[in-house]
Amino acid sequence: MSEDFAEQIRALPEGWVRSMAVEITRATEDEVRAEWTVDERHLQAYGIVHGGVHCGVIETLASVGAALWALKHERGVVGLENHTSFVRAARAGARLSAVATPVQRGRRTQVWRAEIRDEQNRLVASGQVRLLCLEQGAALGGEGLETKLPRGD
Repeated sequence: MSEDFAEQIRALPEGWVRSMAVEITRATEDEVRAEWTVDERHLQAYGIVHGGVHCGVIETLASVGAALWALKHERGVVGLENHTSFVRAARAGARLSAVATPVQRGRRTQVWRAEIRDEQNRLVASGQVRLLCLEQGAALGGEGLETKLPRGD
């Protein structure tokens, strides 16, 4: 059984997940889960959840799971692609849950699939994220960028 890092992630003082009131309920290298109640910060002009929220949740869960697996191999990950499909509208007050699991984990890339469901277990959004595996400390971006992937120490 993989170690669950959800409590440590929930303890982080800042970041997108905290700002969006998304609670990571499980975080292992094999599965990442989250829940949240839709409120005004999640909505677009038509009163339904903004697609970017669904994309953000899917990418976050995939990235957390991929990073937990990569750390065991002294690597980090960065996202390359996020393909998210919006299936059903959700409005303020809806309780949503999401789960992400790996499809493929290799030396150079990982692919994760995720689903977001409502309280009636109806599919709201689904997506797939492809991530690049890099050595820890590797430079990110193009020429002149000083950003580096964090080291594990």
